[in-house]
Amino acid sequence: MLVEITQLVDRDIYTPDGRHLGKVNNIVLDVEGGRADGLFVSEPSEYLVEGSRSVNVPFRWVSAVNDVILLKYFPKRVSAKKAPPATTPAAAPAPPPRAPVLERASR
Repeated sequence: MLVEITQLVDRDIYTPDGRHLGKVNNIVLDVEGGRADGLFVSEPSEYLVEGSRSVNVPFRWVSAVNDVILLKYFPKRVSAKKAPPATTPAAAPAPPPRAPVLERASR
């Protein structure tokens, strides 16, 4: 039984079909709501995430937690969309890159 949420760090995460996504590197918390919001994976599998870019897996996708974390949903493959050309002045600094937040596609 988990006592602290920090015990999720370094646990392996698997997709519903048994593919290894990666290891939890950090927990994303909703401080105002007082709950876990997501699991941050900094080096996911290249087969699941294009370029092994960091991802934040919504906690609502978690099916089970024990020695490993099993997801009840994960896309077949996550690809990064290229940002449209910047229309800001050249003097303005670009914002730092952020990890993509995964959302279930609407049907």
